[in-house]
Amino acid sequence: MTETTPRAAAEALVGAYYAAFNAGDRAAMCALLAADVAHDVNQGGRRIGLPAFRAFMAQMDAAYEERLEDIVVMADATGTRAAAEFVVVGRYLRTEPGLPEARGQAYRLPAGAFLAIADGKIARVTTYYNLQDWIAQVSA
Repeated sequence: MTETTPRAAAEALVGAYYAAFNAGDRAAMCALLAADVAHDVNQGGRRIGLPAFRAFMAQMDAAYEERLEDIVVMADATGTRAAAEFVVVGRYLRTEPGLPEARGQAYRLPAGAFLAIADGKIARVTTYYNLQDWIAQVSA
């Protein structure tokens, strides 16, 4: 029997989270999050808790169709902090307030996330991408 290191456990947890995202399985994603998860949205504020996270995902799913490619997950030796780099491949389906009009435009956007892990759950997700790049792609 091989012993799992904290780093390997963290990388597996984050990998499972993004696999659930790609599968469209929001319940599986939420099962990997702490009840009081802190979700820092790119260019936005912090949302706390699973209800806020679920509401955000419902809004995103209505406006965007996305899949993550080229996912690379890294974690520190303690397994309490992790990062992921990926490419978001998507379509803009429904116009969001303050953003360009949606017409089903395709986009491909490099992105990354920082995550905190506590008690075997993801306690924080902070996502970053270049909003101006996204706007340029969907405005073309």
